[in-house]
Amino acid sequence: MGVGIDDVARRAGVSTATVSRALRGLPEVREETRQRVLRAAAELNYAPSPSASSLASGRTRTIGLLTASFSRWFNRSVVEGAERTLRAAGFDVLLHAFDFLADGTRAPIDMTTLRQRVDGVLVLGIPLSDDERETLDRLGVPVVFVGTGPPDRVRVRTDDAACSRLAIDHLVGLGHTRIAQIGAALPHDERWSAASRRADAAARRLERAGIPADPSLVEHGDYTQAGGREAAARLLERHPDLTALYVYSDEMAFGALEELRGRGLDVPGDVSVIGVDGHELGDLIGLTSVVQDAVGQGESGATLLLEMITGQAVASDVRFPVSLVVRRSTAAARGQEALSADRDPAVTP
Repeated sequence: MGVGIDDVARRAGVSTATVSRALRGLPEVREETRQRVLRAAAELNYAPSPSASSLASGRTRTIGLLTASFSRWFNRSVVEGAERTLRAAGFDVLLHAFDFLADGTRAPIDMTTLRQRVDGVLVLGIPLSDDERETLDRLGVPVVFVGTGPPDRVRVRTDDAACSRLAIDHLVGLGHTRIAQIGAALPHDERWSAASRRADAAARRLERAGIPADPSLVEHGDYTQAGGREAAARLLERHPDLTALYVYSDEMAFGALEELRGRGLDVPGDVSVIGVDGHELGDLIGLTSVVQDAVGQGESGATLLLEMITGQAVASDVRFPVSLVVRRSTAAARGQEALSADRDPAVTP
């Protein structure tokens, strides 16, 4: 018969629950007791099973992760960081991915499928309805939002205001005044979405530069290359004189570049394009981009959740900085000299 957790508990003179907590490195165990348990486990060559640990602790050792489609670079990158952090801590991930339709809607999320199956939930890039948030609260487990989420919840996000400040100031500094935008329209808590924050900040930066607001210079995509291409086509039909595009994701910017070049327009000679993300293909195609650390946001969200599970106090709003990387998709506006292009805090490969 193999060695069990009861044997370790007897050898160390503690309860089985204490053995479980000590072997998993949880903070509720005194260091002296932890060392005694570790010595007993080593002497008995004990290897705990995940199921035994769960029973002793009353936890499932599983985290629910709700995310939008993996076709999006940001979501894939955040999941990579979160999953790596959770698995290193001995937690499994129960993944629920949801596709958005072209109009930004999706099927309702049945939160009851997570009941008594998870110790916490990470919500990645999915705006939730009021009913969905209430159901999530009734699960009685810690919740962390990554990318988008209401201000009264624990959330990890990009500094979206800085995204727009860097992008708009860069284009204005190059002499552009006909600046169009490709954002995204999301249902439910769109007020707290990254797209909404970027749109608000962009409007403030344009106003600061003395450029009048023009809603017809704004289109919406769905964070995909196809969505960016279609949005760019609509903008060009309305405004063939536009000279710059600020696009809220690199993948949509790829689509915009495809549409521009398909119409015989030169980038950046006719139209400058700037994206947001730091997609690995950006360097290959020369896309100027505001770069964010998506993997780091996933790691941070998972770390916060693990700390909440063990009862620790955590920061309620973690904001990641961004930086501007200037490549060959942006240049001075047609017929104008750059006003102060060299002032940008950017890296030019």
